[in-house]
Amino acid sequence: MNLPNKLTLLRIGLVPIFMAFLLIESLGTAGRYLALGVFILAAITDALDGYIARKEGLVTKLGKFIDPLADKLLISAALIALVDMQIISAWPAIIIIAREFAVTGLRVLAAAEGIVIAASNLGKYKTNAQIFAIIALILGLPFSQVLLWIAVILTLISGIDYLLKSKELISDERLEQR
Repeated sequence: MNLPNKLTLLRIGLVPIFMAFLLIESLGTAGRYLALGVFILAAITDALDGYIARKEGLVTKLGKFIDPLADKLLISAALIALVDMQIISAWPAIIIIAREFAVTGLRVLAAAEGIVIAASNLGKYKTNAQIFAIIALILGLPFSQVLLWIAVILTLISGIDYLLKSKELISDERLEQR
């Protein structure tokens, strides 16, 4: 268990803490700010674990599996909470979460064939846009809805990019015979 994987597991552990602070109404505004702090800490661990793993040569199979999972848990939890709090409509959350399931499915399919689909720059931009939108939404900033829809557009574009890059994998006759 190396440091990047520990940071990723920390991010997963921060998800329920983030949710509790955000959704326990009796905490009021203080809960939102505590949730925001936990969310930002989790986002920092996302950047940090990848940087350390690449710089120190600590990339592992476990890390390749749990890092994207941790990202999806954090973003999905935040979006679902924001829908529950009636800060956003369900549509952007559904679009973003559906894309995450689709790309995860492609990655599982590729892994079964011994192919690793690396994160693209578009995927990284998408993640950053989602993080900034969620921060703005939690803070109630006036332009937060615009940031959310920018994140949705980047999410769709990066999802289409993954599909196009995986076109041969999806149409592979070996997979159709299974």
